[in-house]
Amino acid sequence: MYQGAPRLAPQKRCHDLGGYTRAVTLLKSAATVSLLTLASRVTGLVRDLLIASTFGATAMTDAFHVAFRIPNMFRRLFAEGAFSQAFVPTLGISRTQQGDDATKLLIDRVATVLAWVLVLTCLLGVLGAPVLVWAMASGLKQDPRGLEAAIVMTRWMFPYLGLISLAGLCGGVLNTWRRFALPAAAPVLLNLSMIGAAWLGAPWFKSLGLEPIYALGGGVMLGGLLQLGLQLPVLHRMGLLPSIGLRWRAVKAAWQDPATKRVAKLMVPALFGVGVAQISLLINTQYASYMTPGSVTWLSNADRLMEFPTALLGVALGVVLMPRLASAKASEDVDQYSAMLDWGLRLVVLLAVPCAVALLTFSLPLVATIFQHGAYTAEHAYQTSLALTGYGVGLIGMVAIKVLAPGYYASQDIRTPVRIAMVVLLITQLFNLMLVPRLAHAGLALAIGLGALINAVWLAIGLIRRGSYHPRPGWGLFVLQVLAASALLAVFLMWAASAVSWTQMASESWKRVGLLGLVLLASAAIYFSAIWASGLKLRRLLKP
Repeated sequence: MYQGAPRLAPQKRCHDLGGYTRAVTLLKSAATVSLLTLASRVTGLVRDLLIASTFGATAMTDAFHVAFRIPNMFRRLFAEGAFSQAFVPTLGISRTQQGDDATKLLIDRVATVLAWVLVLTCLLGVLGAPVLVWAMASGLKQDPRGLEAAIVMTRWMFPYLGLISLAGLCGGVLNTWRRFALPAAAPVLLNLSMIGAAWLGAPWFKSLGLEPIYALGGGVMLGGLLQLGLQLPVLHRMGLLPSIGLRWRAVKAAWQDPATKRVAKLMVPALFGVGVAQISLLINTQYASYMTPGSVTWLSNADRLMEFPTALLGVALGVVLMPRLASAKASEDVDQYSAMLDWGLRLVVLLAVPCAVALLTFSLPLVATIFQHGAYTAEHAYQTSLALTGYGVGLIGMVAIKVLAPGYYASQDIRTPVRIAMVVLLITQLFNLMLVPRLAHAGLALAIGLGALINAVWLAIGLIRRGSYHPRPGWGLFVLQVLAASALLAVFLMWAASAVSWTQMASESWKRVGLLGLVLLASAAIYFSAIWASGLKLRRLLKP
């Protein structure tokens, strides 16, 4: 009589089924965040395309990018950066160990402290705009109009920091309650606001005798209001709307709360970590501001394209994994903690490697198709593609960091990633000294890419050595299968890049878009067909 597959004990079957169910839930959550992040990045790309075609790559666009970077730099501290790294794990542990009522009190008190800190910071930012612009990009003084425009737009946009930081707090609460969709969709509103500002606001400003690019500042502020306003009604219905204390007694009680102090204590090393990244950004922007006018814009547009794979893969996985890793750590489920990290890293390798291959072999066609319109010339496209190639070298590291760093944050260990980041910053500057004299702005991008690779490897080794992460069997064969499929993809993309004169098709935009779409579809078919032919079973990735 045929016995079939051996029967598992009931306890074993339940364990396997539970693991499979958790993996499917994780994958669905990650897919939801990825799709909504894709919508955000597509609208962001449309936004940047419209800005590039309307204003080109000039000292004024450099001024806007510098002014927009300043509140975004501080946003890394108060929104998804240091604050999120300290707040979300604390929130997840509080909910697991103390329940929803205690967690709601934590939300209220943290929101009170954060709101008052933001008020003071925004006031200082508006008053200190000239100093901030000088510190970020003193090279703008080469064109006095650009320097003045950067100061004006910084003052207009700095209050955006307060709005987006409070939106980040709301998003952290929703993610802890596993409501991932709304925070991921909110950035679309910023992009739509800026699209409206470039399309309708700029001509209106020009008709009033004002600098047209100033309209973008108004679009940024409107987008911040909409992102915060979108999440507040949902939190209200869930009974989790943050209550901000306005009296000194409430502020004092919030600051003295042990849980609030814990978040603040965890933020200190996180601030150093985020500060390291922002110092790197500051140095690179300073370098670029002294280069050929347009260099800041070329780097910014290349960075925009890099956000597609880093956000769709790394950010989505990091957002989904962070609260679950924190819960696994709080319940001391070591096996599940390690399994989720392994699952995330396998998806990173599977999807980030072919994306990196595309950036290294097909960057000019991508940039020319997307950005080469109107005032954005073929030369601008070529210079942007050089920066994109430099970033592409480190894509795998940039994405992997988004999965590996939460492995530390969930354990409330923020110091280790900070120490690593500080050393990597020094290494990156050594790369700058070697690369920038020869490669100009592309050298800045390449230095960041190489630094990201070193950072990711270091983080992974640290998790393995401390016993938090145990790589599951089969990694060697898995990597070989991915590399073989990626090599085949690289051959196809190199042929496609040389077979068409992409920069000479500026007058045939829709034809070029159609050709790019066909190449990308063919690339996906080639890669995943090669993966299937190599014997890699994608369904196995569902089970951690």
